Amino acid sequence: MARMHHHSQHHFAVRTDYERAVISRLGVQLLRAMAALALCLPVAAAPTPAPGERLPAGISKITSVEGVDEYRLSNGMQLLLIPDDSKPSTTVNMTYKVGSRHENYGETGMAHLLEHLLFKGTPTTQNLLGEFSKRGLRANGSTWLDRTNYFASFSANDANLQWYLSWPADAMQNSNIARKDLDTEMTVVRNEMERGENSAGRILFERVMAAAYQWHNYGKNTIGARSDVEGVDIGRLQNFYRAHYRPDNAALIVSGKFDQPKVLTLVDQYFGKLRNPKASLPKLYTLDPAQDGERSVSVRRVGGTPSLYALYHVPPGAHPDYAAVSALTVVLGDTPSGRLHRLLVEKQPPLAAEAFAFSQALHDPGFAIFGLSLGPDQALEPARTALLATVEGVVTEPVTAEELERAKRKLAKDWDLSFTNPEQVGVALSEFIALGDWRLYFRNRDVVRALTLEDLNRVARSYLLRDNRTLGSYLPTDTPQRAPAPANVDVAALLKGYAGDAAASQAEAFDATPTNIDRRSQAGALPVGLQTVLLAKGARGRLVNGALLLQFGDERSLLGQSDVASAVAAMLDKGTTSLSRNQIQDKLDLLRAELGFSGDATGLRVGLRSTRENLPALIALMGDMLRNPAFPPDALEEYKRQVLSSLETQRKEPEAILETELARYGNPYPSGDVRYAPSFDEMERSTRSLTVEQLKAFHSRFFGAQFGQVALVGDMESAEVRRALETALGDWRSPSPYTRVPNPWVAVKPARLVFKTPDKQNATMQVEQALALADSHVDYAALMLANHMLGAGGSSRLWLRIREKGGLSYDVGSSISWSQHEPNSGWRASAIFAPQNRAAVESAFKEEIAKALKTGFTAQELAQGRAGLLNYRRLARAQDDSLANSLASNLRLQRTLAVSQKVDEQIATLTLEQVNAALRKYLQPDQFVYGFAGDFKD
Repeated sequence: MARMHHHSQHHFAVRTDYERAVISRLGVQLLRAMAALALCLPVAAAPTPAPGERLPAGISKITSVEGVDEYRLSNGMQLLLIPDDSKPSTTVNMTYKVGSRHENYGETGMAHLLEHLLFKGTPTTQNLLGEFSKRGLRANGSTWLDRTNYFASFSANDANLQWYLSWPADAMQNSNIARKDLDTEMTVVRNEMERGENSAGRILFERVMAAAYQWHNYGKNTIGARSDVEGVDIGRLQNFYRAHYRPDNAALIVSGKFDQPKVLTLVDQYFGKLRNPKASLPKLYTLDPAQDGERSVSVRRVGGTPSLYALYHVPPGAHPDYAAVSALTVVLGDTPSGRLHRLLVEKQPPLAAEAFAFSQALHDPGFAIFGLSLGPDQALEPARTALLATVEGVVTEPVTAEELERAKRKLAKDWDLSFTNPEQVGVALSEFIALGDWRLYFRNRDVVRALTLEDLNRVARSYLLRDNRTLGSYLPTDTPQRAPAPANVDVAALLKGYAGDAAASQAEAFDATPTNIDRRSQAGALPVGLQTVLLAKGARGRLVNGALLLQFGDERSLLGQSDVASAVAAMLDKGTTSLSRNQIQDKLDLLRAELGFSGDATGLRVGLRSTRENLPALIALMGDMLRNPAFPPDALEEYKRQVLSSLETQRKEPEAILETELARYGNPYPSGDVRYAPSFDEMERSTRSLTVEQLKAFHSRFFGAQFGQVALVGDMESAEVRRALETALGDWRSPSPYTRVPNPWVAVKPARLVFKTPDKQNATMQVEQALALADSHVDYAALMLANHMLGAGGSSRLWLRIREKGGLSYDVGSSISWSQHEPNSGWRASAIFAPQNRAAVESAFKEEIAKALKTGFTAQELAQGRAGLLNYRRLARAQDDSLANSLASNLRLQRTLAVSQKVDEQIATLTLEQVNAALRKYLQPDQFVYGFAGDFKD
């Protein structure tokens, strides 16, 4: 559904990305979390500083590994510096080795609640989210089982860096942690909890974890028990803060572009004076015993689709056997090569719609999960039997050499791609700090390289056991099976003397201004008509990001083709006339590259990522996949099952219901038109009727390169890349003409729509207004800035009123979906909340809109909003993948980044009168369409 959707810039994340994948679209989406792996190595003596490196008196150099320099302050705080000038951005991450594992009875959720309260500020710094917003910092915090971290990325400049470094130093010992802040933030956290309660997959995961861990805190949800969050004692929370937020329990990581001597001086200035409490850090010792029989848990709720999780206890992330655990999750759970996918999803008739597996590297003995998502017409019992037979059958059907090599390639590729991003590598290291030592991040790669078949099969025999499983019913047995007794790891001894590979060389320092980007970009066209733009520049890991856009058809020829076109895009990576699906995936792993396809009835987008040496081969593979898709029938049936399963879940979800109904409200187009918004029933019927013949006919009729654009950004040899593009796509023509389908502005009557969704503890509100504007309008910059101050940042009016002051919503804000063609844009505001708070949220929203229109913004708001918006725009241009998409889109629009530069200049010179006038001119509350969905009682 092509509708606007706003996400707040500032979320307090409870979990890492791997778990959010588990609770996403189908509830069990595949994710292979990169594991923390280790072998025993000695530790060398602390190195002396490099020649010419002068350190502040309070800082000592500890070690260096592959471009990561470790320092230690005299108070015990750890400092990691990862310089990388290839992107003009800096990321700062502060990690505390405290998570939900450290909570006591009655304190569940305390680590996460404390994370929220830290953003409330100190006596000298208030409203941190507003401060982040006005400086253009992309900031966040997250809490997990073993650690809490706070991080921000921003366009590299000394002022932002100095200010942000000063904040965690201030927050470490001076945060307010006040009763008045707890009173409002507790309800925000509770609303975050309520949002999670709507996800069947997330709830099932929590119940399985609780059943698997009897004594250890890993079995307790990080967000905490509702009673603990609601009844938390402010004194206990303050004690928890003082006990764990201290220099000798913290690690500061700075990555990206920065002046290293200046950072060392600033860190010494801000953090060197901090002192540790007299009391020592609490020592934790609880471990669950080896499980002595299978366990079961069931969840019954409204909505969702059947799913199965099988959890097995595994060693800590630093244990030598953890490497084999992570590889086993790939062997069993990968799509499409994993055993579960091949034996259950591709099986005819299929037993499941989707299979997945993942493990999580943790400080103490952790877990591996294998699971299935079933379609509404698939039976649970046969799927359960097959799942367990496949996972535990590895003991009798050992891993093969081919499976091992494929898993090693995939894990190695994932590691390489993560290490090339300076904004991700600093945050990633926080997970390994929580395991005991950041060098485990590099050591995991080394252990994967050395894995053997004996490693995998021995670990499978040790841990993938019936009596070590949490899933089904308990059954008495005369022959119990026991996994090895859990044990901790001496990480210091493990990594003694570790050096790693040679540090990667520094890439070019690139100035990501519109003028420089346009100057360095080389535009052209292939003989077939495909427009090209290449921006050759230095990049960490010699990485290249790209985007290919293809347009096809017209309003009449595309009638009734929407779902066919989407299916074609989804099937492009499922095999070609010469390569199977597995062979394509193997090639991508060998090339250490990624390809992604998405599209609808009017066009296709291809995202690609590779390295300089592998880019030509990736372009050739992309050309084959685009031109010669096989459309295998079994893959189409798998796709249909997954779509149907997703639709079944969405039918009960407040957000999906409201999104669908608002898209349909006032829609003037007939069924079959690409602009028509179908109902759930129509989507289901259309999906069920899809055939291979339809897909082949659509591809033959519409696909070609002459109406497309491609942009590549990164470390490349331009002439070689042009030759590769011409070979792959240079003679590929579509037999059909292309005319963009117009999407004119349509007047929509104001309305208030309410939809009841039983047994859903989170509700949603969306408010919309159609705007007869395009992004080329003279008021574009003024209205964009006005909306930024109204609802697009941590200092925005809606955020401060509904979240910060009212404590009513976890996520609230507004956005504008700007048309780049005809004057038909759309403004949307949204909020999530507990159903019983609907009236309070609606009232606060209306009051804040009326106040903004009546009195306007202040000069201070204008100054802060202007600075924040400009910094966000600069940061977006510093991301190579985002820049590639912008350059490809500009080719299509016949623009350059001079347009973006002009908008920046307009934002910089806008007056308060212009911004207030734009808001009053275009935002019309009497034209709003209000939508609500939730378990409302009235």
